[in-house]
Amino acid sequence: MQAASRESYGIAAERLDAYVRGAEPSAVATTADDILSVAALLRGEPRLRRALSDPARTGDDRAGLLNGILAGKIGADALDLLTGLVAGRWSTPSELLDGTERLGVEALLASADSAGDLGEVEDELFRFGQVVTGQSALSAALADPIAPAGQRAALARELLDGKARPVTVRLVEVALGGFGGRSFTGALTRLVELAADRRDRQVAYVTVAAPLSESDERRLGARLSAMYGREVSVKQTVDPEVLGGVSVRVGSDLYDGTVLRRLNETRNALVKR
Repeated sequence: MQAASRESYGIAAERLDAYVRGAEPSAVATTADDILSVAALLRGEPRLRRALSDPARTGDDRAGLLNGILAGKIGADALDLLTGLVAGRWSTPSELLDGTERLGVEALLASADSAGDLGEVEDELFRFGQVVTGQSALSAALADPIAPAGQRAALARELLDGKARPVTVRLVEVALGGFGGRSFTGALTRLVELAADRRDRQVAYVTVAAPLSESDERRLGARLSAMYGREVSVKQTVDPEVLGGVSVRVGSDLYDGTVLRRLNETRNALVKR
């Protein structure tokens, strides 16, 4: 986001946090659904996006326009948060859409946090992403842009039925919609990171040839936490093709100590001779 949009979103996020502190988790989840339904409306109505982000209109005018459209159709709390959102300055209509969708996602995460379920939601999103990427047919079915969104969402709900919390299922549906313009797997990854960030944690993606023991995973997490000055949530992927060693990615930092990487370096060095 550009500076004006970031500032407007930041104000809206602060209002969301204030609302969450005095609300029940179930009420926050309902508010999140309302906000995400409005994000879906904005995605399908480019003229409305432009009107609600038009710099020639005053903030009160834009808020009044949204209120006139949505009053009585969504909850009062969601409407209050959204009118505050559109009253801010937005650099582009697409950034208003991204801000609305992000606000809905943060509200869902906040509801899970209030219920004490956020860590589990984070893990469920990551594990579902691993299941999807490990099965090419499933990955293709869920990411197929030609298939109706409702059909893909129904497939995801069937897969997660009884295995994941309602907030996780709803977030998977958001990912299927291409959260922030990302691919399905990219959106899932971003949602995992947002869940960790709300818990004030950094995500470390660890790839190994064989699963780390619980004690080894804890030691690795502690070392990374000391390096980054923040608690680290370790997300482990087992890939026999790396042969041995460990690859760790934290943000843009990559530490690749795998046997596969060393073999590739040796092969490349021999080729250059």
